[in-house]
Parts: sequence; structure tokens; C-alpha cells
Amino acid sequence: MKKILVAPSILSADFSDLAKEIRIIESAGADWVHIDVMDGHFVPNITIGPVVVKSFRKVTKLPFDVHLMIKEPEKYWKEFQKAGADLITFHSEISADKKKLAQEIRSAGIKAGISVKPATPVSEIEDLLPFLDLVLVMTVEPGFGGQSFMCDMLAKIANLRKIIDNNKYACLIEVDGGINASTGAQCAQAGADVLVSGNYIFTAPNPKEAICSLTTGNN
Repeated sequence: MKKILVAPSILSADFSDLAKEIRIIESAGADWVHIDVMDGHFVPNITIGPVVVKSFRKVTKLPFDVHLMIKEPEKYWKEFQKAGADLITFHSEISADKKKLAQEIRSAGIKAGISVKPATPVSEIEDLLPFLDLVLVMTVEPGFGGQSFMCDMLAKIANLRKIIDNNKYACLIEVDGGINASTGAQCAQAGADVLVSGNYIFTAPNPKEAICSLTTGNN
């Protein structure tokens, strides 16, 4: 059985002490730190910028999984790379040249991912898969944490898994939105490699048990 990676989303963390929150999830067994960046244009919310990312890069050696929910990632991704991002994911729904952007990110020595909103079909990104390290399937509408999981996205995950496997692409499938032990298990069964979870981990009495449950499917 393959290892499922867990990437706690700091969108649900206590922003008054992010350093402490990151240390907690690291000691609890997190594999990555998922960082949601929103600009108030692409999605109706505003979060953090590269200065904040840089400030807690020194707190942990965990890989930084930076999800750019912004209108023009081609203008800003380099600042996040300089701040310590290990993986930068941009959205398929942007107007920029996505193949070129993925190649530029990879040429900087970090990994490139693309994210698809619930309404965006896999066919929209299929030709980009050879140039990507990761596809992030949103199982909620991006913008705010704490939303309910969209079960109909499981078919999208399974379809993506089939395409990646059939073509032997070196591309992970990440899932974000309403992830807990139950929905995480469903996503893993459908073919997910990485689970992003926010509220479920950061509000848990025992974050280590919460993270463990995502890899086993047991509450």
C-alpha cells in the first residue's frame, strides 16, 4: 500500500502563533506544510504573502506546498520561490500560458503543480500533465476553509489517476477541501497521493492522531 502524504493547511491554524502551530504539525507527523495564498481577486478572500512565508521558513524543514489562488501567478511566483517554497501550484483557470509557467517554475529548481476548481474538467489540463509534478483537485470551492466535501469530485480523482497511470506520468494527485478521516480514505481509494486538511487537524485535541487517521482512514 502506497504512503499517503498529509499536508496540513495553515489557513486553519492560529495566526497569532504560526511558528508554534507549524512546530506542532511537524512533530505530529505532517509531511508538507500547505500554504494557501489568496489575493481577493481570483477568490473572495485575502491571506498571506511571501514576506510571511519567508518568516516561518526558518521554523521548519518541512516542504512548503504553496497554493497560489491568485489572478496573475506568473507575476508573483518567483517571490514565493525566494521565500522558501518547494512546490508552487497555480490554477488552471488563469489566463497565462500554463505550460510556460510550469516550465519556468521547474527551471527554478522547484516543483510545479496545477489546481482545478470543482467545475473544471480534467480534460482542461490533460495536455499539461507531462510538465507537472502535481495536480491539486479542489473538493470545495476555493477561498475559505471549513467547507463540506463534494463527493462528486471522487470521479474526477479516479479519472485523473487512470490518465496518469496509463501514461506513466510522474505527477502526484493532491486533494483539498473538507478532508477528514472518512473523506480522506475515499480520496485515497480513488487514487489521491496527498491529502490537504485544515480544520480537521488544527482543531483536533490530538493533531498526531488526526494526521495518522488520514493515512489509515480510522477516526
